[in-house]
Amino acid sequence: MRVYLASTSPARLMLLRSSGIEPIAIPSQVDEDAALERVAADRGVRVADLSPETVVLELARAKAGAVAGSAVDPVSGGDLDGLVIGGDSMFEIDGRVLGKPYVPQVARERWLAQLGKTGTLWSGHWVVDCRCRSDVAEVADVAPAVGRVASAQVTFVDDLSEAELEAYIASGEPLQVAGAFTIDSLAAPFIERVDGDPSTVVGMSLPTLRRMVRELGIEWHELWNRAREYRG
Repeated sequence: MRVYLASTSPARLMLLRSSGIEPIAIPSQVDEDAALERVAADRGVRVADLSPETVVLELARAKAGAVAGSAVDPVSGGDLDGLVIGGDSMFEIDGRVLGKPYVPQVARERWLAQLGKTGTLWSGHWVVDCRCRSDVAEVADVAPAVGRVASAQVTFVDDLSEAELEAYIASGEPLQVAGAFTIDSLAAPFIERVDGDPSTVVGMSLPTLRRMVRELGIEWHELWNRAREYRG
């Protein structure tokens, strides 16, 4: 069974690969600001009033839906035939929701503000079952789909040195990740504790995805398509 990842996120790709799944990555090309504006308008509120849970779930749905409704399988050249997975993440700390910092100064400010504190990483998931895809244009609206949100608490060390902070920022890693940190790469030693599923913080909650896939009538191991070599 084919799995399509509506993202080019290296972290999400790594997570699926490490769990035995080699997905076909297809960028969603979703305008996230416009998507959230539509959600807010439908609810009669401002985008700023949307909860983190709502934001990550709706963006995950928009990404999966965009791929399910318009993409062509880059392998077969035909319609998609499998599961489309969309995801989105946001980090919340001190009542503020933080996305990617993009520039070094913002990354530095965030790290100085979060040392010794605990924040919440919100991860939205949306899975569309395209195995029974028809010729209906709005396939993303008629195909079976499941959405869920997972969260995990992240506590940072309180003794990060100036040299460590400067070196981490200079690596460029924190500029392109929500909250300006990772737990699966260079920032791992700067994280004191994670309460909850660690894969949620990386980019997608694998236990959550497993339950979603089962709701669609598929056992998780049916998605395994990646050869693994085990070494003692």
